[in-house]
Amino acid sequence: MLVAAIIVECAVAVVAILGALQGRPHLYGFAFTFAIYVLYDVARLLDWNVGEGVLSLLFLLASVSALIAVWGLYKERA
Repeated sequence: MLVAAIIVECAVAVVAILGALQGRPHLYGFAFTFAIYVLYDVARLLDWNVGEGVLSLLFLLASVSALIAVWGLYKERA
């Protein structure tokens, strides 16, 4: 199940980058968010010795990045 999640997260990151390259730069935020999700899941899959504080910081960065990206989408429609 974790491998399937990693594959889907990678796909979302790639599609977000493709969209960003077509003139929607806020989609880089989604790419960054899902890249962090991939990193987190790979660390779990490979049982990397990563401190819980580091993972919490990564998730905070991912959440802020997603918020900025969603704000960009909202402003694009306004």
